[in-house]
Amino acid sequence: MKKILAASLLVTFALTGCNTFKGVGKDVSRAGDAVTNTAEKTSEEIRKN
Repeated sequence: MKKILAASLLVTFALTGCNTFKGVGKDVSRAGDAVTNTAEKTSEEIRKN
């Protein structure tokens, strides 16, 4: 019984960890997109002047 409980907890923590890293990856990607968009807008403004 203890082995089943331990295995269940291990699987739960592993899946939670995967979701956490997936979420962090999405956040980092969005931050990168924001930086890229800002850089492109700034570049366009410099070209206009």
